[in-house]
Amino acid sequence: MRISELDGSRVALWGWGREGQAAWRALRNRESAHGASMPLTLFCRPDEAEQVRALGDAYLTVETEARAARLSAFDVVIKSPGISPYSTEAQAAAAGGTRFVGGTALWFAERADARTLCVTGTKGKSTTSALTAHLLRAGGLRTALAGNIGLPMLELLGAQAEAWVIELSSYQTRDVAAAGVPPHVAVVTNVHPEHLDWHGGETRYVEDKLALLTQARPRIAVLDALDARLAALELPHSEVRWFNRPDGWHLRGEVLHRGEAAVLDTAVLPLPGAHNRRNLCAALAAIDALGVDAAPLAAHAAGFVPLPHRLQTLGDRDGLVWVNDSISTTPQAAIAALDAFAASRVAILVGGHDRGLDWAAFAARMRAAAPRAVVTMGSSGPRIHAALAGIAAAGGFALRAATDLPAAVAAARDALGEAGGVVLLSPGAPSFGPYRDYTERGRHFAALAGFDPERITAIPGLGIA
Repeated sequence: MRISELDGSRVALWGWGREGQAAWRALRNRESAHGASMPLTLFCRPDEAEQVRALGDAYLTVETEARAARLSAFDVVIKSPGISPYSTEAQAAAAGGTRFVGGTALWFAERADARTLCVTGTKGKSTTSALTAHLLRAGGLRTALAGNIGLPMLELLGAQAEAWVIELSSYQTRDVAAAGVPPHVAVVTNVHPEHLDWHGGETRYVEDKLALLTQARPRIAVLDALDARLAALELPHSEVRWFNRPDGWHLRGEVLHRGEAAVLDTAVLPLPGAHNRRNLCAALAAIDALGVDAAPLAAHAAGFVPLPHRLQTLGDRDGLVWVNDSISTTPQAAIAALDAFAASRVAILVGGHDRGLDWAAFAARMRAAAPRAVVTMGSSGPRIHAALAGIAAAGGFALRAATDLPAAVAAARDALGEAGGVVLLSPGAPSFGPYRDYTERGRHFAALAGFDPERITAIPGLGIA
């Protein structure tokens, strides 16, 4: 659906985060060029209502309850990604004929001419996206980096770029399919259970995540050969290219290869952990798929600035090294973080919002190569603690329980003692409850460790360069 198709329709916005605000501006900017204003209704939180009214938009009505009956009064609702289309209210309104669209879908419909490279995956999508944009820019291409990584697509509606690197969450992948504009390249890094509450279960999460491949029908799909779900896919409408297998971009030890050709020793790169080096394989495979020779660009990964909250070493304080991996929202991510510091004396902080994920694999990892200490916290903390209680003594690690992040930091300090080590925040769970998002949680961790939160939050490379 193009924005011009909204003319004459009853339109509402649902959500007033950055995506909702971008949608409002996109609609109003188009109208200013046509000399008319469309009546809009915004459904937002009560604490946002006064801010919205202060805009002085005479054609914008603000409501703070998105009931099914009210949503059903509109032909089209432009929904922010964090609002689930599987909610009772959304399902009832959709059954009555209301069409729900996202800002990403509107952008794709407007910009069918764009050379797009979409990236999704349970983990690694942000780093892969940022790496891809960084390397394309090093090769001289004017490149956009936007999407779920922190810049809504509609904020760049009228901008021009030679390549568009777009990160997509599982909340947005169906938007691309709904636009009916196939991406030039679609990258999927991996698929593990996550966001099950939003999707309503693992099956639908996987279906929604893979809609970027199965329904959006990219010209070229770039997939991780090590992921069983991806390896089993059949994509008759797309050319498929693989990374992490011998005939494509892959690692042999720490040496990066394209096929049989050795390209680069990754040991010197600012990419902690084997999983981040696999993200580099994904980025290089995606660049090749876009029609750009990636091999000469690989060395430019040495100049990449790692993203905040992703195995981010904050520095040394009080004889301890502090690492912020607040983006970690699955047990698999916490395992990958531990693997990155396997040679260190580590106290890992795990737990947060409980989505019912299985921590058995994490517990097995503790049996094989345990850290110095595991500190559990948050609503999922007791369940994780119970999974580890029977193996802590045999595994040789201290197991501590904390009520919240400040208490967990204190427990980690105590467990490491004067011998020092690494305090690793890699919760393996979302931040919901005490924090608005993983960024706020990471900022609090930095402050507790004695670092300036303002210096760790900016995402380098957003926008067009």
